[in-house]
Amino acid sequence: MAEAQTIPAESDALRRVLDAIDELGLKENIVELEAHGFTTVKGVLSATEIERAKAVILARVERHLGTAIDLDSATAEDFHGMTYVPYLLYDDEIFEEILVAPKPLAIVTYLLGESCLLSSMGCHFKGPGGFPLPLHSDNGNGIPAPFPAFSHVANVNYALTPYSREAGALALVPGSHKLARPPRPEEAGLGDDGNPNAVPMDIDPGDAVIWHGNSWHGSFVRQVPGIRMNLAVYFSRQYVQTQERHADVVPEEVRERHANDTRFLNLLGAKQPYGWQKAGPDYSKFALMPRGLYD
Repeated sequence: MAEAQTIPAESDALRRVLDAIDELGLKENIVELEAHGFTTVKGVLSATEIERAKAVILARVERHLGTAIDLDSATAEDFHGMTYVPYLLYDDEIFEEILVAPKPLAIVTYLLGESCLLSSMGCHFKGPGGFPLPLHSDNGNGIPAPFPAFSHVANVNYALTPYSREAGALALVPGSHKLARPPRPEEAGLGDDGNPNAVPMDIDPGDAVIWHGNSWHGSFVRQVPGIRMNLAVYFSRQYVQTQERHADVVPEEVRERHANDTRFLNLLGAKQPYGWQKAGPDYSKFALMPRGLYD
């Protein structure tokens, strides 16, 4: 009788990823993520962190506009529709703290592996009126269908103000990550005549929604006074071109603050071997290249 084959042991990286999920009490979130393509983690940010982030973002918008904005009572005449505020990481140390918030980062690592990169960090700053952000997949940026079952990219969306459909909430389509394609034009709409499967994220400030890169998402028009603010933290696998430039342009004071935080620096490309110039490649970094889905 032939010997029974042994099942190979899980990789060290996978064990580390699953241990972190277990230690942080995120098993139910992983089940939800696998079933629906997204999951919500409640109360990730404290009231102090929320207010610090909001103040920095609002100040930047007001400097750009040259006028003050009332977050609670702004009308469409004050600020109409949505604008994107990019490259927030270096505006204040609060964004460095949020980048490595343990629970969302553990779920992102489950999706993208330990070698994943910060692709971008910005705010969708939304006043009343304008247009909905149509449903789309983040894989639509150059990744052809059919999409693989695993994520190339993943998103963490922090609510900095209350989310509801009337307030212009994030929308997601449960199970859309399994369709392995972007929505067709007739499936992408949001609103009364839009995709009936789109679900508004009714969540509180400080909550975070994390989703698989295949998942269809967008946002509703804000129908009430005031401003909806979020912090969108977008991640990618190491081989995907990031939206923002980090790596060689990380401010020295940021490097010094995180000199002993390997994970933080790796998120900003510290072990990325590509992008060399005349000096040629740093071969020591190639030894650190990911070899699977989790490392």
